[in-house]
Amino acid sequence: MENLIWLIPVLPLLGFFVLGLGAKQLPKGVAGMIGCASVLASFVLSLGLMGAVFSNGALEQNLFTWVSTGTWSVDFGFLVDPLSLIMMLVISGVGSLIHIYSTGYMHDDERHNYFFAYLNLFVFFMLILVMSDNYLLLFAGWEGVGLCSYLLIGFWFKVDEYNEAAKKAFVMNRIGDLGFLLGLFLILVNFGTLNYDGVFNAETLSQIPVSTLTAITLLFIVGAAGKSAQIPLYTWLPDAMAGPTPVSALIHAATMVTAGIYLTIRSHVLFDLSPISMQVLTVLGLATSIFAATIGLKQNDIKKVLAYSTVSQLGLMFFALGLGAYVAAFFHLVTHAFFKALLFLGAGSVIHGLDGEQDIRKMGALRKVLPVTFIVFLIGTLAIAGIPPFAGFVSKDQILLAAYEKSPLLFAAGVIASLLTVFYMFRMFFLVFFGQSRVEHDVLHHAHESPISMTAPLGILAVLSVIGGFLNWPALMGGGDWLQHTLAGVLGMKEGHEHHHAISASTEWMLMGIVVTLVVVVIGFAYSIYVGKNTVPVEDEAEQGLGRVLSHKYFVDELYHTLFVKPIQMLSEFFGRIVDPKIFDGIINGVGQSITGAGALLKYIQQGAVGLYLFVFALGIILLLALQILF
Repeated sequence: MENLIWLIPVLPLLGFFVLGLGAKQLPKGVAGMIGCASVLASFVLSLGLMGAVFSNGALEQNLFTWVSTGTWSVDFGFLVDPLSLIMMLVISGVGSLIHIYSTGYMHDDERHNYFFAYLNLFVFFMLILVMSDNYLLLFAGWEGVGLCSYLLIGFWFKVDEYNEAAKKAFVMNRIGDLGFLLGLFLILVNFGTLNYDGVFNAETLSQIPVSTLTAITLLFIVGAAGKSAQIPLYTWLPDAMAGPTPVSALIHAATMVTAGIYLTIRSHVLFDLSPISMQVLTVLGLATSIFAATIGLKQNDIKKVLAYSTVSQLGLMFFALGLGAYVAAFFHLVTHAFFKALLFLGAGSVIHGLDGEQDIRKMGALRKVLPVTFIVFLIGTLAIAGIPPFAGFVSKDQILLAAYEKSPLLFAAGVIASLLTVFYMFRMFFLVFFGQSRVEHDVLHHAHESPISMTAPLGILAVLSVIGGFLNWPALMGGGDWLQHTLAGVLGMKEGHEHHHAISASTEWMLMGIVVTLVVVVIGFAYSIYVGKNTVPVEDEAEQGLGRVLSHKYFVDELYHTLFVKPIQMLSEFFGRIVDPKIFDGIINGVGQSITGAGALLKYIQQGAVGLYLFVFALGIILLLALQILF
């Protein structure tokens, strides 16, 4: 199996070429089968590596020398250790389920085959990102998933709004990517290599000034903030909901947006030596988590609610990274992939059943119409809320306990972010599945449960959302902290141990009890408003005060448009109207006209008149004699 590592990313790439080149010839059923089989095969191969990786610690495979110049070279090589293997399993496993789901969701789309080609290309680049053994190859995968994100968000390119969303995602990611790239330049200059083993060498690190490491890690944070949608580079992700729902599940819940988290964990050795960067991660993550959660309170598009939930949960992961709780952050990344993919695909099932409707104010009482979707959506909502024993309870609890060890204030802030999540998620859940039906009569008449190709992946993700927490079930509750011990070798013994062992068992039980009690209270509060009182959110235009601010997302998009987009557009129009035609075109046309004019004058001395030539010849001799006499 170790010799087949290279096949794991290559199979989705082959699927992309077959689907892309044969998009117009292949039947939809065949195309869907090729797309699903190639990713599923990668998942099976990844499963086959588990025994070797978890027993030996890491597997390496160098395919060839990729870049070589002078004394510096970079190999096209893979590193499969417990960290990258779990990421590979999540990417290919959840990716397979989303591919299968897409065969039903996208069945009637005229560009069905291209959709699967783009999905396969995305999985290839994401696997390259996590499997690489050096920063340059990681950056290639990093840029590749950005490209695929652009293609998939703007997949329905005939709608201008979707094109704008795709461009917004592309541009904002490029801002973050520039920071990441500058960080790589600093690494190359100071370390002389981009290979992980060379950069993470303890002897080399001891010779690098802390200020340099701080600069590198801060630039990495800029890159991570772009990919993982943190303040101020988060606004692209909610707009990215313009893409088909499977895209939202794959890219903006389970894989691409976690790239920044993966980069930080992979580079933990650098971050551990930079206290300033750790503090920035803590503040940035906490601020983003609370900020996005408050916006989610007033969103009425079912996918937008989940989008801001994703931003908030990613902020919680950054918060954990800043606390040094790398395992807790990674654990939440994995469980979040399960329940958020479930929620997005569940939302897609609702949208599919209601003929494209996404406004939760136009839903209600759907639990009887969409019974399977109702059950799986409930499981996903309970998981993200942190109700035991669902997956989100364990991973979120470990982040909050790590925060409590640092400061009770940080713990309280984390709890606030979590409770906001509980409220807006159950607000959405109750408005969609409970109360009185607000679905238009014609839509309700045709409402239907999704086909088995969509509900089967939902069922598997629902199971994972229930049992996912047992990956790192704490010893306090009879578990074995499996993930903690598995990643100990990757993160080092200090980072591999529990960060909250300094807290007594009784204190841990008390904190868990407080949090769960508060969660239940918030659920009851949401139930009383949206089911008991049958409250329906007002139209956006009718919102007043803070509600209006939240429904308009703090007017951040408008602020960015005023500060950045509008000035650049005005500058572009100025150049297009004045600078380009009147200055640049004027200079170029002037040079051309000057040459033409000079040629028109000079042609008169080339008329074939011998007398004129003799005259010019004599005039030249006179001028030369005059110059000799004078000078």
